[in-house]
Amino acid sequence: MADFRPTDASDLVSILAWAAAEKEPVEVLGRGTKRGLGRPVEAAHRLDLSQLSGIRLYEPAELVLTVGAATPLAEIEAVLRDADQMLAFEPPDWGELLGGEAGGQSLGGILSCNFGGPRRLKMGAARDHLLGFSGVNGRGEAFKAGGRVVKNVTGYDLCKLLCGSYGTLAALAEVTVKVLPRPEEEATLLILGLNDQAAIAAMTEALNSPHEISAAAHLPAACGGLVPGVAGSVTALRIEGPKPSVVARLGVLRELLGTHGEIADLPRGQLWQDIGDAKPFAGLPDHVVWRVSVAPSTGAALAGDLGRRLDIRHFYDWGGGLLWLAVAGAEDGGAGAIREAIKAGGGHATLIRGPEDFRREVPVFEPLAPGLAALTARVKAGFDPQGILNPGRLYRDM
Repeated sequence: MADFRPTDASDLVSILAWAAAEKEPVEVLGRGTKRGLGRPVEAAHRLDLSQLSGIRLYEPAELVLTVGAATPLAEIEAVLRDADQMLAFEPPDWGELLGGEAGGQSLGGILSCNFGGPRRLKMGAARDHLLGFSGVNGRGEAFKAGGRVVKNVTGYDLCKLLCGSYGTLAALAEVTVKVLPRPEEEATLLILGLNDQAAIAAMTEALNSPHEISAAAHLPAACGGLVPGVAGSVTALRIEGPKPSVVARLGVLRELLGTHGEIADLPRGQLWQDIGDAKPFAGLPDHVVWRVSVAPSTGAALAGDLGRRLDIRHFYDWGGGLLWLAVAGAEDGGAGAIREAIKAGGGHATLIRGPEDFRREVPVFEPLAPGLAALTARVKAGFDPQGILNPGRLYRDM
């Protein structure tokens, strides 16, 4: 096995041109924090992009940031914090969840996996904030897409395509993202003691109101501990913006939601980062972890059905549209029951954490319908005809 470490884009072109000519698969790594996601890569060599790092352009007044793809997120957030700005899609850090340490991930890795945190229901996913990139495809060809302005119509929207491709279509060299001002004030309204169905009803009512909820989550009692002094279930709703607006909206929401249960307030703190990082499951290393995207109206029924069939812990993010599951004791990690339940009620499931052998055998991502699988294979062949970039990461034969 060879380890390649390009120092610039021309090095990256040379390495991938050689790999394509020799049909030598490579595992594409930014900083290696997400190797436990997806299927194990079937590659003889590693392509370490960690040298493609550093802030290349930052224009706070224009809300635009360009960095080397492997730039550590911690470095980027420190610079943005000094300018009172942020990455609005609130990237989660699953370092601890995946058995490592928090704080090591790169922006390119986050974009390649299309991660988004609790603010996704208001601000979208990572792909909605990527303005442009440069990279090298599986033919060894350098190419660019997008630009450095918030509004651009430069060619095909390849930014959306690359986000969520897990490094199977191109190795990113440089990325440009839009940034936004950090909210002046943040507060969280808590409703205590609700069951799943009542919690989703309360979150839905709040999200359908005109009061601009920026995050909504429900933690059953078994996933408690994230809110100091609260032992039971917690339903959390975040409000952000200018201080007078936050204070006014909090007051109206207390009246609107007071009939659902006991109300409490929580100032700006760690709760939402912990929810995005799936902190309730980081301390359960023997559990297999899944994320299920589901219609909020069916999430509670799905969790109840799975709770009768499996030994699970669960919590909800995105107003009930994202169901996190930690499964213990099931031979298949709960894959069969979860995917059967999804077929009946709709949605799709992604395996987030499991042993390597298990991830090799169980479909990590929702199996594709034949037509979509054929289209996905054609896209892969267009970017990487020799199949050298992260082979097998998404699907067994791709």
